[in-house]
Amino acid sequence: MKRLIILLLFLTPFLAYTQPSEDLPSDFLNQEFHKGRRQALRDKLPSNSVAVFFANPTRNRSNDVDFVYHQDPNFYYLTGYKEPDAVLLIFKDKQTAKNGAQYDEIIFVQPRNANAEMWTGRRLGDEGVKTKLGLNQAFNNTEFKKYNIDFTKFDAILFHDFNNDVRDNPKDSADLYSLIEQFKQKVNYPSKESTLNVARESKKNNLNTKELPVLMGMLRGVKTKEELELVRKAVSISGMAQREVMKAIKPGMSEREIQGIHEYIFKKYEAEDVGYPSIVGAGHNGCILHYIENYKPTVANTELILMDLGAEYHGYTADVTRTIPISGKFSVEQRQIYDLVLKAQEEAMKACKPGITTQELSTITRNVINRGLVELGIIKTENEKHLYYPHGCCHHIGLDVHDPIPQGKLQENMIITVEPGIYIPENANCDKRWWGIAVRIEDDCLITKDGFELLSSSAPRKAEEIEALMKEPSALDDFELPEIK
Repeated sequence: MKRLIILLLFLTPFLAYTQPSEDLPSDFLNQEFHKGRRQALRDKLPSNSVAVFFANPTRNRSNDVDFVYHQDPNFYYLTGYKEPDAVLLIFKDKQTAKNGAQYDEIIFVQPRNANAEMWTGRRLGDEGVKTKLGLNQAFNNTEFKKYNIDFTKFDAILFHDFNNDVRDNPKDSADLYSLIEQFKQKVNYPSKESTLNVARESKKNNLNTKELPVLMGMLRGVKTKEELELVRKAVSISGMAQREVMKAIKPGMSEREIQGIHEYIFKKYEAEDVGYPSIVGAGHNGCILHYIENYKPTVANTELILMDLGAEYHGYTADVTRTIPISGKFSVEQRQIYDLVLKAQEEAMKACKPGITTQELSTITRNVINRGLVELGIIKTENEKHLYYPHGCCHHIGLDVHDPIPQGKLQENMIITVEPGIYIPENANCDKRWWGIAVRIEDDCLITKDGFELLSSSAPRKAEEIEALMKEPSALDDFELPEIK
């Protein structure tokens, strides 16, 4: 009996921090999806090669507080593993272990630790990775140092090169910093003193830091059925937030309050996070493309507010922008700029289909905007250089808000944004009546067999539709908090 009590005392912390399945959503990507993605990569790997992936580092926010951990998208795509301090190897060909077993993939993960899990959350450990994620060759990361595979036998070792920005935890000999250093030793990575970078060194060895980003971009660019479901959910949540904010917004609100309404709605629909820092810029703040301070305490009745926000749902992010008048009605000048941006967007959407490039779509929007700016007297000629439209109109979305997809022609089941904009800052070289007007309209488009599907159609785009929705009552109309003095 005494031995049984001691055993139960030892196991209790691990039992206490085992996540009940009913506590989790049921629509995460399953292990078969990730297994299929690993095989898809293996099929693309060059002969006699191995691809190596590292988990994202933990980032410090300040003192002893870290940012909420976010897994490297490629690592998550291939494994479903959401924890730090891990390394994954995918082999083109079968390898033979010392015991004679054959394998073509192996992962090293952080071990179970009752004390750590009590403070920072549950861990899968090697056995959890085997049962939950289906990676049968799973070991604790402390075993990676002893992993004695001969890397010189491969024609190519594919990996993303290092930025040397990972902190070392001296108390952990298997943290990410240590795993990277151990890998460098195993593959004879060029020393710090070397004057040649890895790309140049690769001509003399089997290290390849160029090909893996391209292969992963090709894989992640074309979404599977399972991925499409998650992106649709993220976009639907983001569109709903835009709709509800249009109804709830009132003059005198702060940029931060408007951001908070958006993000509350994201959370209400079980989105885990935002896909990127939320952009809520009123008036001239909308002219800052990545304005994330959102500090303006009072939005004036005469201003437009540009709201670029995307919910992240199970790792996949939306990217939806709407620009609306805080008063509920566009002024004449605001409406003219808004309609010009909308016209540019709709012209580009007409061309959205397999075979076109995002560069060609950007050219379509730029031509429409330049003609319109000439007609409004804001620029003199269509070829005049200006900064009123300083960005392209499209990028891919998925696990990243800017999915790293190689440039090329669009294919069926790719998802892109179409987001033209016009930004006229204070003191611009045009009539003063245009100053402070910033408009961006951004939608998420799924490329179909012969066209596109507008995923973000639930959020109104036409000026008259926006004005009509802003007249509707909001669920937040009666929500008032006591004043804090």
